[in-house]
Amino acid sequence: MLRKTGMRSTPTAIVLLLAACSLPAAVAAGAGVEPQAVSQPARQPLAPPGGVRAYDTGNDAGGSITIEWDRSPDDTGPRGRVTGYEVFRSESQNSGFESLMCLPSGTTACIDNSAVDGVEYYYRVRATSPDAPSVAVGAGPVKSSGQWFNRARLNLVVIAAILVFAIVYYIIQGAKGKDLYIRKISGLEAVDEAVGRATEMGRPVLFIPGIQDMDNVQTVAGMTILANIAKRTATYETALDVPVSRSIVMSTGRETVKQAYLEAGRPDLYSDDIVHYITDEQFGYVAAVDGIMVRQKPAACFYLGAFFAESLILAETGNSIGAIQVAGTAMPTQLPFFVAACDYTLIGEELFAASAYLSKDRMMMGSLKGQDAGKAVAMLFILAGVAVATLAAATGNETLAGLGEWLRQFFAIN
Repeated sequence: MLRKTGMRSTPTAIVLLLAACSLPAAVAAGAGVEPQAVSQPARQPLAPPGGVRAYDTGNDAGGSITIEWDRSPDDTGPRGRVTGYEVFRSESQNSGFESLMCLPSGTTACIDNSAVDGVEYYYRVRATSPDAPSVAVGAGPVKSSGQWFNRARLNLVVIAAILVFAIVYYIIQGAKGKDLYIRKISGLEAVDEAVGRATEMGRPVLFIPGIQDMDNVQTVAGMTILANIAKRTATYETALDVPVSRSIVMSTGRETVKQAYLEAGRPDLYSDDIVHYITDEQFGYVAAVDGIMVRQKPAACFYLGAFFAESLILAETGNSIGAIQVAGTAMPTQLPFFVAACDYTLIGEELFAASAYLSKDRMMMGSLKGQDAGKAVAMLFILAGVAVATLAAATGNETLAGLGEWLRQFFAIN
């Protein structure tokens, strides 16, 4: 510390410090040696990624090549020098490489979905940083191609094989004349009762095949049921009314009813007016059908097909006129309304089983029985999986845990 005297101390201190700093350079100059500047250590080049490999992506339809690599030694997380990886592609080994994609640090693989099957490609991968990129490491040649089988979904093949075997087995048993037990479906058992009541009362039977077109499987199922109901109305000489909201459904319904009347031996009772078109507009169609219900007061109403908000309006109107109502749909949101307002309701797959159930055709019954057998097998596997998972959680046994995970993966869709 400089003490304050009669002279100004601060300028004197500065002069002394400058002299001290310049002394080594002066000594060096007097010795004939030039002074050297202090240099920073040289920065090492960025390490490239290692183990670059490219191969055709497996279990796909083609047009895809997978590129993998090992992380650069300088890619050590958030504080590493690597900021990303750049992938190049060319059809020549030594030239024409173009940047394909840039990926963040930590990435070790990517998929080229723009490849053309049968064309040889070469790939290069380099690490990037704000200073300078690393040397690019190459791989190739490689071609993409499609595979016939997706081995990742082999489980679906096994499940389908079990189901097909069960269906074929029961179809053969049915063709041989063996009686096949199918549980009773109350809604379908009531068809004869409903048509018989309409005959006794001298009132018509109203059939609504939903409001969707023929590309909807529920409409197709409704048409198959219509064939059985039309055959009964023809046999009992009961009036049948089928208003529809699609022109193609009208054409299909007319052919279905005509064939049913012919099989019943009463083609003279058939008329094109039985199946008639109203409108494609949802609530305009509902208003027209409600008007038919109020005027004609059918004794039996069938709602079998795809329905939306109009389900409750139709069912409530039919209930108000005292008709026997049988409904069926695979629309989960509409089932509660039908259950509340109708006498009988076909829930989900019961709608699709109705054709086999009503016709009693042995081939169709065999198919239905085979599907039930497949579902029973699935239920057994589900119960086994639940039991194994429960025991694994209770005991901590790794073998049981592995078995439970295998069962879960086996029945996984993806």
